[in-house]
Amino acid sequence: MLIAIAAVGVTVFCLTLWCSLTVARMRDLPVWRRYLPLSFFLIALAASLLRAFDIPQMANAIAFPLNLAAIVMSLREIRTRQSGNRDTGQKHSRGVPLVR
Repeated sequence: MLIAIAAVGVTVFCLTLWCSLTVARMRDLPVWRRYLPLSFFLIALAASLLRAFDIPQMANAIAFPLNLAAIVMSLREIRTRQSGNRDTGQKHSRGVPLVR
């Protein structure tokens, strides 16, 4: 059971990191929207470190909700960008629209 819990934790960590970095590389977004999921991830990571100082209540109350918020916001930005490409017919190369 402990291995399953650890696997879920590692999966959530990796998904949050991947999503946050993907959104941070989107140059067409305003700066605050690009780095908000990444900042949520870093705050959650710092809150998780509170467990090392024997403050698990604060870590449990802050870390997981911030990780979920970072994932939800990142996936929303990624899906908006993907649906925007399909709707407008624009093709992007590394976040820069190609001019036809």
